[in-house]
Parts: sequence; structure tokens; C-alpha cells
Amino acid sequence: MDASKYGIGYFPAPGKYNKWAEKDHITKAPIWCSVDMRDGNQSLVVPMSLEEKLEFYKVLLEVGFKEIEVGFPAASETEYEFLRTLIDKNMIPNDVSVQVLTQCREHIIRKTFDACKGAPNAIIHFYNSTSVAQREQVFKKSKEEIKQLAVEGATLVKSLAKEYEGNFRFEYSPESFTGTEPEYALEVCNAVLDVLEPSETNNVIINLPVTVELSMPHVYASQVEYIHENIKYREYVTISVHTHNDRGTGVANTELALLAGADRVEGTLFGNGERTGNVDIVTLAMNMFSHGINPNLDFSNMPYLVDKFEKCTRMHIYERAPYAGALVFAAFSGSHQDAIAKSMKYREETKMHRWNVPYIPIDPRDISRTYDADVIRVNSQSGKGGIGYLLEQTYGYVLPSGMREHLSYVCKDISDKEHRELKVSEVLEIFKSNYFLKDSPISISDMHFFRKDGNIEIEIVFNKNNESTKVTAKGNGSLDAVSNALKAYTGKNYELLVYTEHSMQEQGSGSVAAAYIGIKDVYGNMSWGAGTDTDIIHAGANALLSAFVNMERGI
Repeated sequence: MDASKYGIGYFPAPGKYNKWAEKDHITKAPIWCSVDMRDGNQSLVVPMSLEEKLEFYKVLLEVGFKEIEVGFPAASETEYEFLRTLIDKNMIPNDVSVQVLTQCREHIIRKTFDACKGAPNAIIHFYNSTSVAQREQVFKKSKEEIKQLAVEGATLVKSLAKEYEGNFRFEYSPESFTGTEPEYALEVCNAVLDVLEPSETNNVIINLPVTVELSMPHVYASQVEYIHENIKYREYVTISVHTHNDRGTGVANTELALLAGADRVEGTLFGNGERTGNVDIVTLAMNMFSHGINPNLDFSNMPYLVDKFEKCTRMHIYERAPYAGALVFAAFSGSHQDAIAKSMKYREETKMHRWNVPYIPIDPRDISRTYDADVIRVNSQSGKGGIGYLLEQTYGYVLPSGMREHLSYVCKDISDKEHRELKVSEVLEIFKSNYFLKDSPISISDMHFFRKDGNIEIEIVFNKNNESTKVTAKGNGSLDAVSNALKAYTGKNYELLVYTEHSMQEQGSGSVAAAYIGIKDVYGNMSWGAGTDTDIIHAGANALLSAFVNMERGI
């Protein structure tokens, strides 16, 4: 690895252009343009078929894109046919513009207009590369010659727009803007604008692409601000940005560019694109959403969008991709789970509207994700808080703290030995099999209570080995009386330390009650049991007997 062959290949803005640094967040959504059908599609191993492009196009409309780059119609028959299908079958809504890309070459521009004939709203996006590397190594042309290519392209699109049926706007990109001297990029853009003559009825888009990331994001922001403050006809010009992700900072580039004066963003859903990809519009929009800004794009059904994207493109959304990945809300860590569970309980108790939950930047429900499947996940790293929260939210069991901790160790041990994550349904089965009466050698067949001398007296029938034994005992309450009877029947001693109960679900007059018992044996070991019944006393008795059996088994 020889770092000496690399150097700075970009050109900072001339002078101080850093007003963007005084702003701490984006205050309004930009104009969005999806380039999934062009930039995204051309980067696929197997480009989308006509049918797949039509399906994906409909998804983009559902999301709410008003500008969609549908292809490079002069480049392939499929792209040409796709655009003609949209126009001929009236599939372009009145408030939506389709965008097409063309190089500044006459025959390509003419074929592009042939493809766009009759379009209700079309953006003709023409470009030529202006960077030092392209000028010197690829085109071997001077600055003046490269500028002339752009001017000739602008002249031709303006002329053809008058000849062809349709409603056309214009967009110009100095390709490889990040490798171009900002002063020269400005000169070329202004020369193009002089030809196109922007006005109140003729808004022109100047797109400043990060064709390849060369600098840190703040450098690009200053370049954008320089163009924003110095370009001609600014009132009638839309400054657009189109960032790639070669350095992994495409989102940062775009966010800072918006602070620097950009009005519009070109990108793709989930960041699909050439090399390391285009900027991820899902991440950009959801970042705004997390700051309380309506992005004007609908990502409320993220699983649906992921499914459609993967189906049409044959790509896979990385599990940790921001907002869209399958694991982005997942909390396996015990401390994280505990904090989330407590925060969610606090929100419920205080009826809190503002979202401020530890470890979860947005409410998963806003994008159709669920807590049981997406947030609290159970593996060998999980803790009592998360596991308890899952049981409570999904099945209604509210375990006392010590019992939650005990259950967490049981679950973690199983996950660790089997080297896998546990589903919430499996956690429920583990809970039931460990704390509810199952294959118990002792059972209760009858109980009667009487109040006598300020105490509760019980007549209870225990069964063991097909033999029934009636026991009488007293206590300061019903559960204490059952406990004393159990001690007398078995001859075993223990201390009842924990007893909690709650109603699980309303079923008319017969609501189901759940009870949880924790007892300590003579050696100081805790054992736990649970029980449910329509009668809270019977639920408590079942929980006590289950805890006693677990104590006998050394569990």
C-alpha cells in the first residue's frame, strides 16, 4: 500500500464560503428526484426488465416522488421503450416530471427528444465532464473547448424543445464537479444559463454532482455555497446535488450541501448506484423526519418498500442499513433492553408525545416496524428488562424483577448453547415450561377458606401418587394459609418473599388473573413459580405450588 501516489484531487472554494457551518439542522425538505431507474438501474448486475421498471416506477409514485429520472433513452432499447410506454399509456401524473439523461452530443440529444415526444412534463438533463482529469486525460481539450461543448448542448436542447411536442425543462450537470476548479465550473454553468435564459416561467436546474467523492464533506459544502452565491439568474435557478458514496460520506455531503444553499437532491432508494452507490434518499429523508421535518416522502411502510426493491433489483438491503435494515432497531444488549423497556413504560405512564427513547432514534411504528419482532431481540447477550418487556407487551405477563432476571439467565443459556436468537414465542414457551405447574408430583384438588379469630383458616386437599390428603391450616391471609398448609403437608420449610398479581385480560366478569411467587429455601436459594386462573386465589396457589416444586427440583 503506497500512499505516496495519492494526493488532493479536488479544488476548494476560493475564499471563505462557510455560512453553512452556522446552521445545525435542515429546516425544510428539498425537491427530491429519484434516479433509481437510471443511475440505480445501470449499476445492477442484471438491469431491470421493462415489467420490473414499470413496477418500480409505481412504487416511486407511491412514495411521493414528483421528479423521476427514468433512464438514458438513447443508450438502450429497453430504456427507450420504457419511456415511450409511460408517455403512450398516460402513466405520468400531471404533477410528476420524468427526467432523461443525455450527453452533450448531437445525435444522442436528438434521439433523447424522439423518446420524449409528447411527454406532459419532462426534464432534459444534459451533461459533459469538466474535471481536470477528464479534460487532460480523456478528452484532451482545453477549458474553452470543454465549455463550448456545454454551450452547444444547451443551444441544441433549447432549439429542439421548440420543435418537439411536449413540455420540457432543462438541467445541466458539469460532470465530475468535485474534480473541477470551482471558478471554472461556475464559468461553464453561467455560459449554459446565458443560452437557456432562466426566467420566472423557465426555471433551470444546475446540478453539482459528486461523481466521485474526492474530499471531506465540508469541502463540498463550501463549493456548493460558492456556486449558490455567485451563479447568475439565481432566482430562477434550482441548485441540485447528486452525490455518490466512494468515501462513505454521501449522506453527509448532501446534508451539508443543503445547508449551503442547495434546493434539490438526486439519489436512490437505499443508496443503490455505481461503485459504492448513490446517496441514500431513505436515510436522508428519515434523518429529516427524526428532526421533526416532514420530508414529503412516504416511508410509512418500510418493509413493503424493502420487499419491492429487493424483488425488482435482485439486491439485498444490508441488515444494518439505516432505518431500513432488519436489525437497525434490534437491541440484544441487556443494558440497552432494560433502558428501552423502562423508557417505554415511562412514556405510557406520562402519556409522553415527544419521542426520546434511549437507543431508538425514531418510533419503529412510524415505518411499520414492531417492537416484538424488531426492537427487543433475545440472544445470549440479552437482559432481564428486555425479556420481561417482550412478555408484557406481547402476552401480558408482568413478571417481578427477580423472576425476570432468573428467566433471562434461562433464555440466555439456551441461546448460548444453541448459538441462535430466540423468537418471542419461544421465550413464552420457556417461561411457561419453567414456571407453570408441569408434571408436578403434587396437585391441589379442593380448597375452602373460613375466617376465624381474625385469621384465615383453610381446608385443602393435596394429591400425590393417587392419594388425597386433607390438611387444615391458618394464616394471616389466603395465600399465607395455603403456604402453611403446604409446609405442614410436605414437612419442608421455606420463606415466601415475593408475591405479585395482576389482571391479564378482560373477558366479561371472568377476567384472567396472573400470580407470581418467589420463595427462598433454608439455604438461601430462590425459586420461582407462576399461575393463572379466573380466581386470583387459585392463581396464587398454583404459583406457590409451582415455586415449591421448582425448589424441590433445585431450580
